[in-house]
Amino acid sequence: MSLEEPTSSPPQVLVTGASGYVASHLVQHLLVGGKVKVRGTVRSLKNESKSAPLMKLVPDAKYPLELVEADLLNEESWIEAVKGCDYVYHVASPIIRLGATVSDEQNEIIKPAVDGTLNVLKACVAAGTIKRVVITSSIAAISGGLLITKDTPYTEEDWVDDSLIHGYEKSKVLAERAAWDFVEKLDKDKKFELAVVNPSIIWGPPLTKASAETPSVDALKKVLTKELPALIHVSIAMIDVRDLAAIHVAAMETPEAAGQRYIANADHIWYKEAADMIAEEFGPQGYKTTTYVMPKFLVAIFKVFNSILRQAYPAIGTEIKYDNTKMISQLGIQLRDSKTTIMDTCYGLIEIGAVEKKERYRGPPKAESMHLDLKQTVQN
Repeated sequence: MSLEEPTSSPPQVLVTGASGYVASHLVQHLLVGGKVKVRGTVRSLKNESKSAPLMKLVPDAKYPLELVEADLLNEESWIEAVKGCDYVYHVASPIIRLGATVSDEQNEIIKPAVDGTLNVLKACVAAGTIKRVVITSSIAAISGGLLITKDTPYTEEDWVDDSLIHGYEKSKVLAERAAWDFVEKLDKDKKFELAVVNPSIIWGPPLTKASAETPSVDALKKVLTKELPALIHVSIAMIDVRDLAAIHVAAMETPEAAGQRYIANADHIWYKEAADMIAEEFGPQGYKTTTYVMPKFLVAIFKVFNSILRQAYPAIGTEIKYDNTKMISQLGIQLRDSKTTIMDTCYGLIEIGAVEKKERYRGPPKAESMHLDLKQTVQN
């Protein structure tokens, strides 16, 4: 499947949840490529804090970005959003902010994720023009996130037992299963191709202040600013958001990706290692960072009062590994190393104004290495 098929006009692609952390990078990647027309969905066009930064990402794009309104639980809104499109990237999904509590996970997290995915896919059937859909799932659908470990690396053949997980992790596995089941049951004349990307923890420079609030990015931000009083001894499987955008595009363009899921993971790093990198780079620039690791016995005590500690406790001292061979061999993506990603995330947070610039701040040492991400971030 190529986005460069000879047609009278360039293919039209839809990116759902365009203002999100991953989706905004995907939008930028597609606009810079200049091969397709990009339509992105936002909940409300009246929310300038979300829509305006997107329009500024690539101001000289060959084909200007088009934004439309759509809500995960509003089936009719997706009929209009998908109309006239050739390809769909379904990235939108409800997330839980770091430390936030959810009183009704079924209606606040799981239902929007599952029903939202099905609403998008139903709209694809109604459009009758969709050739392939790429869905952003999660490594949680494979391993259950931090909660479950095994002796051998996880592969795309693995599925977590959804009875063992809850909240965000459960929403991702149920939404992905629903997508595969939906496409499998379609009549032959209505079928379109489906590929799924399963990313691990996502780091990398946020493009907007709004995406700086993404839980994974916020976890590094709180280390950089020492808002986090202590670290937990956990291993983090991570992927750079810029590489993840490239993986999505490759999953759309690669013929053999049809019907496949791809683990999107680049590296494993202990949280303490990441914190030490941040301290070494930003300490001399005037930033007080978090480096203290809370002993396991203290985590055991405080987890009674803290949901984050409660969730992370089973993973303390264990390393979950994932096999990314299939993704690299079939999609041909070159991945950034963890240090590059961590440094670029922190510099990105400072450059967009999510973290203040200290008097001794000297800026990114090699801004050009960050591609377009710092040069085209916006501070709205």
